Amino acid sequence: MGFGAGPRLRPVPAARSAAEEAARPGQRSLCARLGEAERARLAPGGAMVAGARGLLALLLVVSAPLRLQAGELGDGCGHIVTYQDSGTMTSKNYPGTYPNHTVCEKTIRVPKGKRLILRLGDLDIESQTCASDYLLFTTNSDQYGPYCGSMPVPKELLLNTNEVTIRFESGSHISGRGFLLTYASSDHPDLITCLERANHYLKPEYSKFCPAGCRDIAGDISGNLVDGYRDTSVLCKAAIHAGIIADELGGQISVLQLKGISRYEGILANGVLSKDGSLSDKRFLFTSDGCSRSLSLEPDTQIRTTWQWVSEMGEQLHWSPGQAQLQDQDLSWASGDSSKNRRQREWLETDLGEKKKITGIMTTGSTQSNFNFYVKSFVMKFKNSNSKWRTYKGIANNKEKVFQGNSNFRDPVRNNFIPPIVARYVRVVPQTWHQRIALNVELFGCQITQDNDSLVWRKTSPNTVSSTKREDEIITSSIPSEEIPTGINVTTVVIPLVLLALLVAGMGIFAALRKRKEIHMDQLRPRKQTVGSRSSIPLPDTSRLSLPSAMIMKRR
Repeated sequence: MGFGAGPRLRPVPAARSAAEEAARPGQRSLCARLGEAERARLAPGGAMVAGARGLLALLLVVSAPLRLQAGELGDGCGHIVTYQDSGTMTSKNYPGTYPNHTVCEKTIRVPKGKRLILRLGDLDIESQTCASDYLLFTTNSDQYGPYCGSMPVPKELLLNTNEVTIRFESGSHISGRGFLLTYASSDHPDLITCLERANHYLKPEYSKFCPAGCRDIAGDISGNLVDGYRDTSVLCKAAIHAGIIADELGGQISVLQLKGISRYEGILANGVLSKDGSLSDKRFLFTSDGCSRSLSLEPDTQIRTTWQWVSEMGEQLHWSPGQAQLQDQDLSWASGDSSKNRRQREWLETDLGEKKKITGIMTTGSTQSNFNFYVKSFVMKFKNSNSKWRTYKGIANNKEKVFQGNSNFRDPVRNNFIPPIVARYVRVVPQTWHQRIALNVELFGCQITQDNDSLVWRKTSPNTVSSTKREDEIITSSIPSEEIPTGINVTTVVIPLVLLALLVAGMGIFAALRKRKEIHMDQLRPRKQTVGSRSSIPLPDTSRLSLPSAMIMKRR
């Protein structure tokens, strides 16, 4: 007979005498009373167990949003700019590695009656099975994808609807840029992405449509509006730099390819910094309406306000507005007061002699190394002869537009007005500056014609999202997406922590009560007899004991 697990055998008590049987009812009554007392003792512990379980369940429910926070809709979205009929969208951190366990879901649409065009500029998702990492497009009637890994992906999708939901989901991975896509309505079949470069095209002349939102997408440009751009430059960012299109709107560009030059000079313009470039075989220029000549050189242009300053050497320095023209090599115009409490009282006003179309402005600081003065940001005001001053506003948000100014006293910065200003009088109103307000200004534009004798302000799409970057003390304006969290929700963090503390305290109380129960059970156990046989030890009736007591008695 071998050893094995089997039912535990219980000792069978020996036959009892009549006296023993007579005494047994009293013993049963005593055991019953002990069982009731034991149940009363255990009741608080049982309640504590139930309370602890309730706290744990409540903690799990409340903390569920925190556990799912990595998978919330929108937390995997990156750069998003949308306007009425075009836009740009990327995964988070693009072109860096997208994060683990994120979800990006966004519904985009174009005006009703139009079809939606999607173009994928880049797709780099590590998964080969699309089980946890994928990109998916869903309409009311169709589904495109999921796409991932090395599977073939269409560069362009022409949908039969004006609306689509884009879903990007990620699990655990090591590498992958994620995605970049652009979209537009079917009115723009020549849509390109923000990554297209001029050397991707061989034709000497061509026209393409750039979507809204390409300014902040990674990609270098070299050159400027006057000399042209190196053919390795990304097209849409170069078009924003040149002032051909506004980043908030996108738009049509017309490109002319020419023979390259030996050197390309960079400049900061419209929030985009172009770099100096070396010799290239080809370069490209943007064709435009030609309304970009200098207005500052025209004879009827006048600039107002003046003051003078005595230097440490005793020289009288005249910072007159007549020296504020960019072509002058002398001192620029500078404010007579450097204190910031007078910022709203200082401006540089230009009288153009008659109403003109103004398409851009170029500014520098003092241009003198021993006077490190320059304006960091400014707003524009304008009016005609018998009208009030108006503030130039942004297209997307219809708020006062703050233009990026200079970052040193020397290098010029250009900004374009899209749509243009049509006015006779123009004011540059500094908002932030370094040490003292100092400006050299050049205005660009042309004479008024019947086609451009008014300002056209386009209405903003209700789901417009503007993506901007803050520079050193530069005032910027943005509309945050409702789907992208802008901060930490304190409530979702504090409540689970409080519940966790209560749970820990409850578990401590429960442990103390359980310890007391064990001590009490030791006191209830029958003591071993020193005289008499085993059969003389009375056994209680376990049917009337509480469960823990019954189990203990059975073991004996």
